[in-house]
Amino acid sequence: MKIQVNARNRAYAFDATEGEKILYAGLSDAIGLPYECASGTCGTCKARLVSGEVVDGWPEAPGRKYLKGDDEFLMCQCSAKTDASIEVASFVQPIAAGVSIPAALKGIISTTRQLTPDVIHLQVKLSQTVEFDAGQFMMVQVPGVPGFRGWSMVNHQRGADNLEFIVKKKPGGGISEWLFGKDCAGVEVELFGPLGQATFYPGLLKNILCIAGGSGIAGMLSILSRAAQNDYFKHHKGNVFFGVHTLKDAFFLDEFSRFRQQCGDNLNVTIALSKEAPPDSVLNDYPQLKFDTGYVHDIAGRHMQGNYQNVRAYLAGPPPMVDATIRMLLQARLTSDNICYDKFS
Repeated sequence: MKIQVNARNRAYAFDATEGEKILYAGLSDAIGLPYECASGTCGTCKARLVSGEVVDGWPEAPGRKYLKGDDEFLMCQCSAKTDASIEVASFVQPIAAGVSIPAALKGIISTTRQLTPDVIHLQVKLSQTVEFDAGQFMMVQVPGVPGFRGWSMVNHQRGADNLEFIVKKKPGGGISEWLFGKDCAGVEVELFGPLGQATFYPGLLKNILCIAGGSGIAGMLSILSRAAQNDYFKHHKGNVFFGVHTLKDAFFLDEFSRFRQQCGDNLNVTIALSKEAPPDSVLNDYPQLKFDTGYVHDIAGRHMQGNYQNVRAYLAGPPPMVDATIRMLLQARLTSDNICYDKFS
């Protein structure tokens, strides 16, 4: 099918196969269509159907609440049934040269490891190598569960043939029941990506501030991995704040300690416990790390007071946490162009 997109600045045309999501088809053709979650929850990819017919793969998608008329639809959930002409309200630019173009991939879950009672670590062996920037995510679909889910990469290598993900269990969630209810090793999955603009690259030349809650820490670990590979903290500072409810909800503390040991005193990592004070034992077990009690955005605000010079902030986690952190950073006079984030709903 032929798709024409009329944006505020210009028109684009691209092909879409039967059943292919319009958003994914456009991104695969290096057209920077608007999106944020790419999974039906945020409404950022809404468009208006001018002519033709589309099929909605998820009529109950939460992001549909942002649609204002019967002719509006979510590009991440709809595929074209015929040639179609659509409109988007934003400016659309081609994806810049040198940026990884999203594409459909296949992979096999090679290993799984439960980090906490409700957080699992997965490794996916890809059928081909992929380039991605630190902080990006993949859309992943597993057998028998409709729809794609967005998972941030934990690792970072150029030309990676193996991706690592952290997934949090959600009561009643279809993918949670699938992941936590069976041995998934050896199962083939479909992927689309890489996606996401909250990315880090060594040429940034800014101090890094990472604030994350729960499984949102995945993309931050990818950022730390690339920064460490490039000795970034020899000349720039890094502050990481990882928020969980209690110590039993925390994970990757050994990995954070290794980053601290490798990167030196210019990197600081603070674990924020919102529902308990840190026991003395953990202070002894992890001398490279700091621990504090309270919500992660409040703790970050206290520790960072007066230290926002030349800072780029990366945020990830539940929407209420991200929203509260954005307000805190704006009040601290960090400019919006230096606040990068993904929300996981």
